[in-house]
Amino acid sequence: YLKCKVCAEEIVKSREIINSIDCKDDNKIKVSYNDIIIKSVASALKLVPEMNSTWNDDSILQYTLVDIGVAVATDNGLFTPVVRSACKKSISKISSEMKEFILKARNNKLLPADYNGGSFSISNLGMYNVHEFSAIINPPQSGILAVGEIYEELKLVNDKTISVKMLNLVLSVDHRVVDGATAASFLD
Repeated sequence: YLKCKVCAEEIVKSREIINSIDCKDDNKIKVSYNDIIIKSVASALKLVPEMNSTWNDDSILQYTLVDIGVAVATDNGLFTPVVRSACKKSISKISSEMKEFILKARNNKLLPADYNGGSFSISNLGMYNVHEFSAIINPPQSGILAVGEIYEELKLVNDKTISVKMLNLVLSVDHRVVDGATAASFLD
């Protein structure tokens, strides 16, 4: 388990900018923080390909495309639909797919093809005011990133105290697939 605090100022600004862009049609997708995190994780998995792997009983399978499972809570339990080829998709496309998955999950319409596979998962409990938590890896995936709420923290910058938006991340990894140094590189 690797823990870190991340400055969330840029993710907050990015979401505001993306969601403020005027579209000419009525199908404008409002992106969430989670959508941006999914895209960021997909990019990090491309930069650290050892993390884009699964355990295969006695070997490691490494993938070219990035398929990410994203935890979705429903009244009937937790489901983890997989955003396929997330590394090739825009944030708005990921957002659109996640909205469809959430609707399908809540209506018990997810198919096995929607939630099987993936090399890595994300679990975000920030919307429940959870500050930090550790998530359990979905075997045979290499890891799962637990995302907490965005919160304010006071920092001393140039002898001035300022308020900064922060985010806690906890990365759980399977040491049969990657070691701590590789996981730290991914988290960075």
